[in-house]
Amino acid sequence: MNRSRDLASKSMLIGGNVSLQALDPVRAESWLADLSAAAEQADCHRLVGFLAGTSADRSNLGAILDLSPYLNGLMLGHPEWVDALFDQTAQKQIAALVAALNEPVPDRASEGEEMTFVRRSKNQVSLLIALLDLFGVEDEAYVTGWLSELAEAVVRRVVRFCLNDLQRRGQLQLPDMANPEKGSGLFVLGMGKLGGRELNYSSDIDLIILFDPEVPAIVDPTECVEMFSRLARRLVRMVGERTRDGYGFRTDLRLRPDPSAMPLAIPLPTALVYYESAGRDWERAAMIKARVVAGDEAAAAEFLSAITPFVYRRYLDFAAIRDIQAMKGRIDRHRGFEGLGVGGHNVKLGRGGIREIEFFAQTQQLIAGGRAPELRLLQTIPTLHALAQGGWISKDTASELTECYWFLRHVEHVIQMVADEQTHTLPETQEDLLRVARLAGYGSVLEFSKALLQRLAIVDKRFGQLFAGRDRKEVSPVLAVLSDETDERAQEWLAEAGYKRVSDVAHIIHGWGTGRYRAMRSEAAREQLTRMLPQLLEAFSSARDPDSALAMFDRFLQGLPAGLQFFALIASNPRLLDLLALILTTAPNLTETISRRPHVFDALIDPSFFGEMPSRDLINERLSAFLQDSPGHEDRLDRLRIFASEQKFLTGVRLLSGAIEGEEAGEAFSDLADEVITALLETVENEFASRHGRVLGGRLGLQGLGRLGSRELTATSDVDLILFYDHDADAEESDGERPLPVSTYYARLTQRLIAALSSPMAEGILYEVDFRLRPSGNKGPLATHVDAFARYQEQEAWTWERMSLTRSRPIAGDKVLLEKVGNIIRHTIAAHKADDKLVGDVASMRRRIGKDKPPRGPLDLKLLPGGLIDLEFIAQWALLAGVVPADFVGKPTVEVLAALEATDHHPAVSGLSTSMQMFSRIAQLRRLGPDNARATDDLPRGLAERIARSIDAPDISQIEAMVADSAAEVRAVFNALLPMPDDVDLPGK
Repeated sequence: MNRSRDLASKSMLIGGNVSLQALDPVRAESWLADLSAAAEQADCHRLVGFLAGTSADRSNLGAILDLSPYLNGLMLGHPEWVDALFDQTAQKQIAALVAALNEPVPDRASEGEEMTFVRRSKNQVSLLIALLDLFGVEDEAYVTGWLSELAEAVVRRVVRFCLNDLQRRGQLQLPDMANPEKGSGLFVLGMGKLGGRELNYSSDIDLIILFDPEVPAIVDPTECVEMFSRLARRLVRMVGERTRDGYGFRTDLRLRPDPSAMPLAIPLPTALVYYESAGRDWERAAMIKARVVAGDEAAAAEFLSAITPFVYRRYLDFAAIRDIQAMKGRIDRHRGFEGLGVGGHNVKLGRGGIREIEFFAQTQQLIAGGRAPELRLLQTIPTLHALAQGGWISKDTASELTECYWFLRHVEHVIQMVADEQTHTLPETQEDLLRVARLAGYGSVLEFSKALLQRLAIVDKRFGQLFAGRDRKEVSPVLAVLSDETDERAQEWLAEAGYKRVSDVAHIIHGWGTGRYRAMRSEAAREQLTRMLPQLLEAFSSARDPDSALAMFDRFLQGLPAGLQFFALIASNPRLLDLLALILTTAPNLTETISRRPHVFDALIDPSFFGEMPSRDLINERLSAFLQDSPGHEDRLDRLRIFASEQKFLTGVRLLSGAIEGEEAGEAFSDLADEVITALLETVENEFASRHGRVLGGRLGLQGLGRLGSRELTATSDVDLILFYDHDADAEESDGERPLPVSTYYARLTQRLIAALSSPMAEGILYEVDFRLRPSGNKGPLATHVDAFARYQEQEAWTWERMSLTRSRPIAGDKVLLEKVGNIIRHTIAAHKADDKLVGDVASMRRRIGKDKPPRGPLDLKLLPGGLIDLEFIAQWALLAGVVPADFVGKPTVEVLAALEATDHHPAVSGLSTSMQMFSRIAQLRRLGPDNARATDDLPRGLAERIARSIDAPDISQIEAMVADSAAEVRAVFNALLPMPDDVDLPGK
């Protein structure tokens, strides 16, 4: 009696807070009695005593026995597995059972013994996982994770057994029998849910078996395909064949490349050639989750690295989005459900189901994974959170889909637990629905249905938004013009949209449809154009002059090398269409870039693009990567031009869109120039030295002046440079195969640098360059010895030359030399603080400029009296006069003026920095537009509106008035600080 009470009071080590209800409580008690009898027969006395009592755990076991025939069979067939829960938690048992599968295979193990071992292990782990799930102890992440670990361990064990057997037969010579996979060349990729560690309860496992035919372990290379294909067949049978102990895992090899033609085990070179030449987008999507689960990890790592560019493309082929959308369409057509439901609904493939959440994540991984490596994740839920973290989706979307995903996975599992069937469809009868509802922890079908429909509706809504707005329900009449430019309905549509010369516009559009341009010669490109033509025409119709806007797009299209990727990108990202229209109608230089390199638009799909301003370190990192595998000097020069052009474009787009303002653009353009010129100097110097050698103790450095020196470059600025050099005192000539005298060496090196910067090449020019600010201007040597520079500044330099030094800073080269140059510049500036001619010289220079180069319009901000020259001269005077500290040498003009305003030098200096900021913003934006635009009326309307927003003008009609008012105030300050002698003829006095 005492022993019975002890046994009855013993509790299972499982826990949980779910209270399950049986379909039939009487039947549940009968099942518990059957379990007790089986336990008695198996000498499981603790279980017998436990079942004789009453407890929540006992009630749950009875409900499970009644609700799940599959789990019923496992418990009645193996009561000892339940009895073991009195000794050790289910979690510890699961870990131990999986660990045992991962142990080395015994030397004399037979195939039959191994098949029995893996099946019994799988069944016991499956039961324990189910109990933890149904009792509410562990969540679905635990369930899917351990089911995946179990399947992986089973596959790994069988692969080891098969490799050992090939070794015994003399077909392999494995380097490490304790670890037979190592060096075998063979590996198994887990795909789908196994690859993502998201296996469901009764899932098939998708595998791809590959091998490296070059490994030394293969005894007869001519037989390796057949040998490893036999191993694959044996693996499928040992893992999946049903025996008296059940089965391990149903196994599917159909995800391998071209399964109707390829062997079961595929050589790596064959697989790589297939993916590179014939791989389809669904295979890209499948490869997202590919993970090595067994075999030679070194060979697998090599393959996965090689396949990465196929899966995650650096510059995404946006035509793939069309195929991704087609994948979505196929899901819609084949899932067999038009609405949301409960009875008969497929929780995996049906509307609002698991597949839609997976597709939601994988689609965006394909689109963005090439540019955002942080999205290259195997699992759905971490991917959703990474998408939210990167701004691709909202955090609310990620949270909603995460909760829905795990809910639906739980429902999927309980459906499968009923009979261990690979099904995802809810039953249709009320009794069977109630069975599923109660296994899922709900008391009624109504309660379960409400919870399920709520999640299905959320997923359906989010999934529907994935390509929202991209499918047009009605065919626009304008499409008729592609085949008939005289179509009346099409011309009426164009007229209503705002086009004036409709027959000319129709003629242009008709030419696109006939494939007149290279970009439109492929059928796929014309198909993509057809899809997006109404949206495209609507976007251009909002321009100030729609006809001109369309003509500009026509010229852009004429220069486009291929149209498919470009049109697919625009079609898949409608927000980019308005930006494209703005670029094409306002910014000729940006238009030229995208016509030459359409892939630069790829960057604009990244949600972080408009919020990110690359630092100089990030520019350096990207440039280094871009140049890393450059094969030679000319290629490196081309790559520098490509990189600079693309980065200028991206900064220009940020500026045009309003993501940044002019002062930020000036810094960005300058940072880019710094990095590109630094890389170019290294390239030119190394190439020059390969022929002419180097000078003993030779050092050189580049000093930037003008807008580059003050970090105020615009999109089209020249770069002002001086090249300094120094060397050992006894150096006379360079040491190469073609030695040169020292001065000639550096002069020619400078010529090479100028040519590399400004010579037209296939990829255009890098920068127009100006070396006229060197000592003695064009009369002096191209390269400047540092000591000669010091002497010149001390004895001969004019005031305007010293003024130019206030806008100078080191760009590239030897740091010690550049520090020496900096000291000379600071000494030169400090030495002229008391120069009584300074004010007159500065004022006279401004007077001469005003007389020789009058402004050519109200927005000619450089030459306008009170404009940029006045402000720059004031800043330069302030530094030379010592009113502003020398620490501000090389700083942006607006910062120098702000420092001047902070002094008490003169009461009239207030407002200069504000005017400088306004003029800089206008100048930066104006440089994006037509070269001859010097009045508001000359500006494209979109650009004028952007300028108005930038300077807080009420509308574009007020731009010129605001400029004139500020210029008058600046000119008054200039005259007060720097009075001009004999300036009666000077405009703007």
